[in-house]
Amino acid sequence: MFTGLIQSLGSIRLLGKDRFALSVSCENGTVILQDLAIGDSVAVDGICLTVEEILPDGFLATASPETLQRTTLSNRSQGSAPVNLETSIRVGSKLGGHFVTGHVDGIGCLISSYETEKAWELRFGAPVDLSREWHRHIAPYLVPKGSIAINGISLTVADCDPEGNWFQAAVIPHTYKETNLSYLEIGDLVNVESDILGKYVAKLLSHSPHTPDISLSFLTEHGYI
Repeated sequence: MFTGLIQSLGSIRLLGKDRFALSVSCENGTVILQDLAIGDSVAVDGICLTVEEILPDGFLATASPETLQRTTLSNRSQGSAPVNLETSIRVGSKLGGHFVTGHVDGIGCLISSYETEKAWELRFGAPVDLSREWHRHIAPYLVPKGSIAINGISLTVADCDPEGNWFQAAVIPHTYKETNLSYLEIGDLVNVESDILGKYVAKLLSHSPHTPDISLSFLTEHGYI
C-alpha cells in the first residue's frame, strides 16, 4: 500500500522481456535506499514491484505478464523519462495522499497541459486503441473531487467528462517539478489507478439485492442530513 506521494525519481533499464533494473537518480534517493530489503514493495510509476536483488544505487525486479499488459512498462525504451518511486507505507505513517495499491487499472494518455498562475492543468483520457479498457476499468470511478493516481502520483479530479472520456487535474508547482509529470508530452502514456474505495463501493452496490434510490429523503431517514 502506498500514499501517492512520490519520494524520488529514478531510471529504469530493461534487462529482459520482464526483468528491470531500477536506479535512484536524485538527491532524495536515500529515502528509497536507506533500509531497502529483498521482498519489499516499491511503486515504480505507480506499479507495485517486489525487490528481488539490491544494487548499490537501486534494485532489480520482475514484472508479471498481467503487469506488462496493463501498464506502460512494456512501452518503455532505453533513455526514456525518469520514473516515480515510492516505498510502501508503514503502520503509523502519515497518509498525505490517498490509498494507492500499486495495482494499475489501465493506461491513459496526456491530452492537454497548460500552466496557470498557480498550477498546471493536465487533462488525461484514453489512448485510441485502449478506449474499451479505459471505459471498463477507469471511467466508472471518475468523480469530481475524487482521488486518482497517475504514474503513482495522488491527484484530485478537478473535472471530468460525464461520459468518462477524460478527466482534468490541477497540479501544484511542487508536485509538477518533483515528479515525472514535468517530462510528459501530449500523447504520452501514463499508468492510471482508480480510487480503491470507489471500486469497493461499486462492487458492494452491484451485489446488493435491494439497492435504494439515493435521495434527500433517504439520506435524512438514515441520519446523513
